[in-house]
Amino acid sequence: MKNALNARLASGKACLNGWLAIPSGFSAEVMAKAGWHSITVDLQHGVQDYLTMVQCFQAIGAYPVTAMVRVPWNEPGIIGKVLDAGAWGVICPMINTAEQARDFVAACLYPPAGNRSNGPVRAGGYGEPGNLYQEFANEELVILPMIETRQGVENLDEILDVPGISGVYVGPSDLAFSFGLRPTLDLEDTRILAVYARIIEETGKRGLIAGLHCAAPAYAARMIDMGFRIVTITSDATLLGQIARETVKEIQTSAGDLSR
Repeated sequence: MKNALNARLASGKACLNGWLAIPSGFSAEVMAKAGWHSITVDLQHGVQDYLTMVQCFQAIGAYPVTAMVRVPWNEPGIIGKVLDAGAWGVICPMINTAEQARDFVAACLYPPAGNRSNGPVRAGGYGEPGNLYQEFANEELVILPMIETRQGVENLDEILDVPGISGVYVGPSDLAFSFGLRPTLDLEDTRILAVYARIIEETGKRGLIAGLHCAAPAYAARMIDMGFRIVTITSDATLLGQIARETVKEIQTSAGDLSR
């Protein structure tokens, strides 16, 4: 079985990535219908646990959308579990050194390339007789360490040279923190934009991909034009809150005083 996201990226196309903070298979289903190429369950900052992640996978699986996970930390146990549950890609926060990147890759890949333990309880269903999941998993997984600190930027070249990674995924809020800026998305600071340009250049040289978390669709489109291959727009929770506020505001504007 092939990872559709990998195939899309290999063709040179950009990927629109949804983000699930809400622990609900139903909201995951709603998001999966929206047209994202991939959707990431956020175990780091989202209100998700392992079982809700599996429920989200089950909902996403009914649609042509690739399921990924952001794990809470660079810890082999949880990385192995999200892969066994069926994640086609893993985003790992706070990868600041090549050694940390190597540990991350090792946790994702089966021997001899890594040290992932065998037991793909749910992911094993992706295989077929004569084509076991374990035989193609290493080639099909999307493995994305997050660059989100000054240290990570300083060690970018060494991180990108670690065999097995698919590229890097930028966390703008923590990156802004590390540069003494307000932690937010869609940064316009020239130092940060220079970092983005360098990341795009260095990943491009190596045939790797660069991903970025964004807030506004216009900014995401601009970042695609700049060279980012995976762009995320906020999260399901943020999008829900945004449309709800806009709806309430529109009614209040049209109806006038609602205190009566």
